[in-house]
Amino acid sequence: MEETIEDPPTSAVLLDHCHFSQVIFNSVEKFYVPGGDITCYYTLTQHFIPRRKDWIGIFRCSLTHTPQPLICPNTTGSQQQVGWKTTREYYTFMWVTLPVDLNSKPAKQQEVQFKAYYLPKDDEYYQFCYVDQDGVVRGASIPFQFRPENEEDILVVTTQGEVEEIEQHNKELCKENKQLKDSCVGLQKQNSDTQAELQRKQEELETLKSINKKLEQTMKEQKDCWETELLQLKEQNQKMSSENEKMGVRVDQLQAQLSTQEKEMEKLVQGVQDKTEQLEHLKKENGQLFLSLTEQREHQKELEWTVEEMKQKETTAAKKQQELTDQNFDLSKRLSENKIMYNVLQKEKERMEEENDLLKMENSTLLSYMGLNYDSLPYQAPTSNQGAARQNPGLVYGNPYSGIQESSAPSLLSIKKCPTCKSDFPDDLFDHTLEQHMQTLSLNCPICDKAFPAKEKQIFEDHVFCHTL
Repeated sequence: MEETIEDPPTSAVLLDHCHFSQVIFNSVEKFYVPGGDITCYYTLTQHFIPRRKDWIGIFRCSLTHTPQPLICPNTTGSQQQVGWKTTREYYTFMWVTLPVDLNSKPAKQQEVQFKAYYLPKDDEYYQFCYVDQDGVVRGASIPFQFRPENEEDILVVTTQGEVEEIEQHNKELCKENKQLKDSCVGLQKQNSDTQAELQRKQEELETLKSINKKLEQTMKEQKDCWETELLQLKEQNQKMSSENEKMGVRVDQLQAQLSTQEKEMEKLVQGVQDKTEQLEHLKKENGQLFLSLTEQREHQKELEWTVEEMKQKETTAAKKQQELTDQNFDLSKRLSENKIMYNVLQKEKERMEEENDLLKMENSTLLSYMGLNYDSLPYQAPTSNQGAARQNPGLVYGNPYSGIQESSAPSLLSIKKCPTCKSDFPDDLFDHTLEQHMQTLSLNCPICDKAFPAKEKQIFEDHVFCHTL
């Protein structure tokens, strides 16, 4: 009996308890030519479900030597003698291939191929048997032989009844052959799908081989690294040995201390017993605290939700506050600008009031020199003097010299003019009055004290505004 890599599941159950009709073997030849592969065709019945460890074996049928041969059905429905008793008597075997669709109702023809190397070399009778993974026989074929073809003519004599029976049998065989052809088409399709799956598996195998090669290289590098680390550990072990000797002396010292500490330990044991009692009491308190902690955690989760909502509200409030801050900054900036402009205008107003007071004083002084009373004069000058007033627009109350006769002009004090606006000033008050008058004709920056002519008021305002930026 041939040896195999993995023995199939067998059983010592006698064939009387087997179910030979659940698997039917088809197209079994009476003899097969030695030296070639043979294909075994079989059909699974509707009530039989194949499993992964099912197998088909070739069994020897020693019909001539079996005193009480067993009986099994063949493909035609007749009975066939079997010359073996248990499934352990197989010659060789092949694992069956599970069908693609196990739930299909019509029975489909399956096949399994036996290689020529494992086939018997004698001319004894053999038969195919289907054995499930429990070692129970589910079907058996008619006996066949392994021998060369015999080319001698054989004369067969049959009766008319046998001929009709043979013709009927041939019709049944033709019908069965047609069914087998249809089943063969399905098997070929299944074979092509299996070949595609096999190709994919081979590609995956090549990928795994390349990965395995890389892993082997990595393991080799890791092994070298481990050897280096092993040498380092050996050196460290030698150092530790020397340190261990030193520690031996230290151990003796510690043993002396240990004896002292053991005495102290006895005292501590007594204290531990007391502590154990306290610990039991604390465990009870801890259980109560754990219940309280659980409640606090639930409360904490509620607080976390509340805090999350408060954070969202705080974020919204922060955005609004930032907007208000930006608006406040803009308003502050505008207020600062307005304050500076107010200060400038206030100073300009004070200068104008001082200038007005100065002009009033100058007017009073001039009128006193002319012997006139300021209060007795009308607010506007006479019509005859309007031309003179237009000639000197710098005087608020008109020209004070318009009421003096031409003959009295030589008796008055000498008059001087302002180099900027060409206004007239008495000679004795020219220096002091001219200085104050020149201040009124210029604009001074309240921040950097830079002077600008009165005519350049717009430039002065732009300069002051630049200080606020």
